[in-house]
Amino acid sequence: MTELRPSKLPPRSISIRRRGIYILPNLFTTGALFAGFYAIVQSMNGRFETAAVAIFVAMVLDGLDGRVARLTHTQSEFGAEYDSLSDMVSFGVAPSLVMYEWALKDLGKFGWVAAFTYCASAALRLARFNTNIDVVDKRYFQGLPSPAAAALVAGFVWIMIGQSVDPSQVRWLAWVTTVFAGVTMVTNVKFWSGKDINLRRSVPFAVVLAMVGAFLAVSSYPEGVLFGLFVSYALSGYVMWVWRAIRRQP
Repeated sequence: MTELRPSKLPPRSISIRRRGIYILPNLFTTGALFAGFYAIVQSMNGRFETAAVAIFVAMVLDGLDGRVARLTHTQSEFGAEYDSLSDMVSFGVAPSLVMYEWALKDLGKFGWVAAFTYCASAALRLARFNTNIDVVDKRYFQGLPSPAAAALVAGFVWIMIGQSVDPSQVRWLAWVTTVFAGVTMVTNVKFWSGKDINLRRSVPFAVVLAMVGAFLAVSSYPEGVLFGLFVSYALSGYVMWVWRAIRRQP
């Protein structure tokens, strides 16, 4: 009687699937990171107006990467983490260094304390946003978004340079602006996110005319219009907070 032995099976071929990275949304994120780095370099060279404009460019690119990822269905965990790191450079480190080099340097320890307060607040704001992204109301931000805070700081520098204001005349005002932007990022005050706007819905013709007027206003006086818009947005959260507090009173 012959002994039956199990046939020798060929080794299983193990296929390793490489996790790819989507190019299109991460390309916008890389552009925002480059704009933030460029702002830091230009501030070191004393070209503060160029540095402020670069921060606004980073803000535009940062707003596009997420929307492009959602429209093309290319969201990924890598893209979310990469976007946070880019935001820290473009909207945390760059604005604080630009403001410090332009106006806060001569204030001594008060100057670098204000710059570090802003930078640390941006890091805390981004960390809190990443951990609470699934539990907060999508219609509102908890605290001032870091791009808006960066636009507030960079817009202040841009408008003062445009008006030929010497930094020594507005050092303490720059200090207040920097600390205000930093502290507002880590507060619990709610700011409208605009995520409930449906871009695919039809709008009245007056809305199109308003958009054209907004573009004309920005093109005619970009630093003043943009700075005014972000100052209004930064104050809107406190106004709504006071309004809700008044309505809660008996």
